[in-house]
Amino acid sequence: MSFFKNIFGSSEDESTTSKVHWRELTDLGQLNEIINESTEQPVIIFKHSTRCSISRFSLKQFESEFDLEGKVIPYFLDLLNHRDISNEIAIRFGIEHQSPQLILIQDGKATYDASHDAISVASVKRNLE
Repeated sequence: MSFFKNIFGSSEDESTTSKVHWRELTDLGQLNEIINESTEQPVIIFKHSTRCSISRFSLKQFESEFDLEGKVIPYFLDLLNHRDISNEIAIRFGIEHQSPQLILIQDGKATYDASHDAISVASVKRNLE
């Protein structure tokens, strides 16, 4: 069991401290704030399923690579608790729902999104305007 825990983590790992200063996305009204914020500074949204080992692995990998402090505003969306927000993101930004998924928003528009193993800090950096 500890072998799998080392590879995929566990639900207990969700509470460990991250070097990413995530803002929790918990309310539909925050999407308006995100659109406004993205006109001043790029915003990323990480959509995460807390029950999925692939999503957990992608999140931990992204967090370990993260060196964008001050360059992007990072939001975290717990899909299991806020599926309505995920659905609204798909509608407002015209992107298909994925899990896990990273979305880069600049000037009020989704300019890049990636899912699963395509999620990386390097890909965000390549797409920053």
